[in-house]
Amino acid sequence: MHEQLLTTLLQQISTGEVKVEDALRRLRHWPVEVLESARIDHHRPLRTGQPEAVFGATKTTAQLIEILGAMLAAPTVVLATRVAPEKAERILERLPQLTYHPTASILTGNDQHIPTDCGQGTIVIVTAGTSDLPVAEEARITLQWFGHKVAAIYDAGVAGIHRILAHSDLLQQGRVIIVAAGMEGALPSVVAGLTASPVIGVPTSIGYGAGAGGYAALMGMLTSCSPGLAVVNIDNGFGAACIAAAINRAG
Repeated sequence: MHEQLLTTLLQQISTGEVKVEDALRRLRHWPVEVLESARIDHHRPLRTGQPEAVFGATKTTAQLIEILGAMLAAPTVVLATRVAPEKAERILERLPQLTYHPTASILTGNDQHIPTDCGQGTIVIVTAGTSDLPVAEEARITLQWFGHKVAAIYDAGVAGIHRILAHSDLLQQGRVIIVAAGMEGALPSVVAGLTASPVIGVPTSIGYGAGAGGYAALMGMLTSCSPGLAVVNIDNGFGAACIAAAINRAG
């Protein structure tokens, strides 16, 4: 239950629109709902400003069906990351209310509970190349389900520097900018030198042998000479989205 929903519920109780016993029923599983395979943290949106998300990569199909089914029954958005296509297909057979986003490998649901006006502005997501799209889309969909406005600039890497320079106006408008890049990871440094907004670099595991699965991009971003650049873990689009959301919520 996020802050907006709880505020509305309290107002409805005060006006008599909702009975106390009905409110108690809605809050019965708050703050923690204990399942066979997990403990759902329904209190997280009130405590941290963003709902609980499910990391799906190492969970079984049965575990995800149980967890996501319980979340669908609650007044919260549903977001599960790193869900393989074949696993998602089996889950959708049992939970057709969910939507699968194949590029991002994300399952979502309960869009009616997406909070509104969560941020102070627009978060801009940039990729160096098309190969970085899965990471960028993980960030974009996460931010949308967390209630933030998002704009995207895809395939604008330094090999054709004019591609990112053509979007300088949008970069200036972004309250936070997420930049996903593989290879040598140079694009976040360029973007951080073009805007006063905080830039979050996401190294991706795209590149040839010496790229070492994203470590070259990670080291390049960590040793950047551009101020205002922070870096998350390799391929961690979700983590970048969470940080960007926290910055965008701040007054």
